[in-house]
Amino acid sequence: MPEDYSALPPVRKGSSLKTLLATVVLSFAGGAALLGYLVWDGRIDLGQSAAPQPVASLPASGSQTPAALPSPATTTLETKLADLERRMAQLDLQAAAFGGTSARAEGLLVAMAARRAIEQGKPLGYLEGQLKTRFSAARPDAVNTLLASARAPVTLDMLAAQLDDLGPALLGTPRNEGGWDRFTRELSGLFVIRRQEGPVHKPTQRLDHARMLLRGGRIDEAIAEVSKMPGNAAAKDWIVQAQRYAAAQAALGQIEEAALNEPERLKSATGEAVQQPGLAATATPAPTLTPTP
Repeated sequence: MPEDYSALPPVRKGSSLKTLLATVVLSFAGGAALLGYLVWDGRIDLGQSAAPQPVASLPASGSQTPAALPSPATTTLETKLADLERRMAQLDLQAAAFGGTSARAEGLLVAMAARRAIEQGKPLGYLEGQLKTRFSAARPDAVNTLLASARAPVTLDMLAAQLDDLGPALLGTPRNEGGWDRFTRELSGLFVIRRQEGPVHKPTQRLDHARMLLRGGRIDEAIAEVSKMPGNAAAKDWIVQAQRYAAAQAALGQIEEAALNEPERLKSATGEAVQQPGLAATATPAPTLTPTP
């Protein structure tokens, strides 16, 4: 059975159209108001979106661009390199000076080792080559003296023992002297006629004095005392040995002095000339005091 629509209320077309138009106008006004509020609040910036982006202009020909300027990192690196080169140059100079000083110190150590060997009567060994290389140009006679002394060693103990053995002969005591003869000889020695001023030494006193001088390293004075004794003819060989010992001591002193102060002819272990000046050249002179009037 068909439905009957006659009972429904009639539709008003004029009122529904007005309602639709009012809704659209209110929505547009609300959207515009919302947009205006967002622009006013700073949440939307219409000027930045519309403004064109600036274009970097090309530099004029001949002008220096910022990229060509050195960066701070590059400048710092160049400064460090220059400072490193300066320090390396200073180290080279210090190394050269230290090399000369080291060669002198090594030469002095060689001289001290040679002195120990000579005084103990031991062979020089490797020190012989070191003495020739370092000191032959500066002190040739001293080097030759030390080499000869090492081949026929003479020590202080040897000289002292020989002097003790020569004592009776130096005093003029006969080998087969009897007790009475010895008593009368010593008694006669108590009475001495003094013919000149100054101390008069008995043979026994001279012998004791010579022993003391020998132990103190005063070899020349000990030789002089022995030469004045009555039996000095028996001490000819001893005097020669003592003179050889004294010559070796003088040569050692010359070698040590050359290691410290030789200005030109001192050599290093490889035979090169030592350029560093000695202590005498580098020593600061003491200030002189001028007396005030």
